[in-house]
Parts: sequence; structure tokens; C-alpha cells
Amino acid sequence: MRTTWEEAGWERLGEHIARRRMPGWDETVGVIAGTDGVLLVDTGATLRDGAGLRRSVLTVLGRDVTHLALTHPHFDHVLGAAAFAGVQVFAAAGMDELLARGGDALRLDAVRHGVDPDAAADAADLLVRPHRLVHGELTVDLGGRQVLLANVGPGHTAHDLAVLAADRPGAPEVVFCGDLVEESGEPSAGPDALVRQWPAALDRLLALGGEDAVYVPGHGAVVDARFVREQRDTLAARFGVSPA
Repeated sequence: MRTTWEEAGWERLGEHIARRRMPGWDETVGVIAGTDGVLLVDTGATLRDGAGLRRSVLTVLGRDVTHLALTHPHFDHVLGAAAFAGVQVFAAAGMDELLARGGDALRLDAVRHGVDPDAAADAADLLVRPHRLVHGELTVDLGGRQVLLANVGPGHTAHDLAVLAADRPGAPEVVFCGDLVEESGEPSAGPDALVRQWPAALDRLLALGGEDAVYVPGHGAVVDARFVREQRDTLAARFGVSPA
């Protein structure tokens, strides 16, 4: 008998959509399945994380990951991509160049946050970089399921990608937000954040998802449009951004 999403440690968001909160940094990884393809959203922080996620999806679906979408270029969301050679990798435009020249910075950031130095070095050395770049919006057909990839940033970083899919026609959208939205704590604004543009990125996210969507933060529990709107207002006040 095939393993269920719940038995494999995933939170089911629909028959064809699930997510997992990874141990350590509580980063979200998502999965969306069609009849022909399987798209993973983010990869965890190490080669071991990525390999474990790939095995887990195979255990539940009986099929391998075929597509990978990276929501932004932080170590806990991208270093597991080292385990996904041969998979179509999507990211916001410009992230390919950033990762090509910034592998050492990713490695050092991972080590600063507690990743074993050898594991961080392996993941950085073997990192699979995106080769399908999203400038505006791009629809990916997984077979009976359309996934929208939207370059909604800049905000949390200069390369923020949202991933949207509905479990069935007419169902609310499930929106994987990356770290544009965080529920488990105050949104993290690092040195690569474009803070004055972040609220507008959340406006774009809300316009795409709508009021009835399920919003999946990069860290924390699933939220609704009201939460995203309130976080948008909090960020605007925090960074001194006037309402549009």
C-alpha cells in the first residue's frame, strides 16, 4: 500500500497539493502533482534535505520530482537543490547569476546558521542552478494541473517567486509565498531585502491569490488573505512606506 502524505510527514493542502515544515529552520517545502509532472517548491538547507524530500515524494506518489521552483536565494530554501540534477529548475530572473557567483556566500551563511561546514560545502559545490527564469508570470502544465509561477518581488530579496495552484477547477488557490510572508515570527529583513518595495510585493501576491486563497508562508502555519494584508500594513509602517 502506498504511503499517504500525512504518514510521510507532509501537511495535505488538497488531494494534489501538500507542504512540509522542515526541522531546524522551519522553512516550508511544497509539492504540487499533476498527471504528468510533479513540482517541488524549495528544497531545504542541505543535500541530505533535498535527497530526503525527493525520496519522500517518490514514496507517496510513486513518481519522481520533475520540476523545481525556488522562491528566493537563501540557504535554507535552495541548498537542497544539489539533490535535483536532471530536474527543470525555475526561479525569478537574475537568480541564476546570483547563485553562480554567490555559492560561497550561501555556504558561509548556512554555516553561520548552524549547518555542518562539510554539508554546506557539498551542497554549495553541487548546487543545481535555475535555467528557467521567470520575468513576469509563467504557467507550467503538470498534466491536468496548471501552476502559475509569478515574479512578485522584489521584497524579502531581489528575486522573490510565488507559486500558485488550485487543487481542482473552481477551488481556492494555494499560494506558496516564500519568505515574503512569515507566520512563525516577524518577517526577516536581511541585508538583501528591498524593504521599501516589500509591501507592494505583498499587494501583488494578494491580487494574484485573491481573498479566498490559502497562503503558505515560508515559515510558519498556513494563513489567509487577512493575515497577509495585516503583515503588509505592519511592514509598511515598519519601513515607513506610505499607502499606495
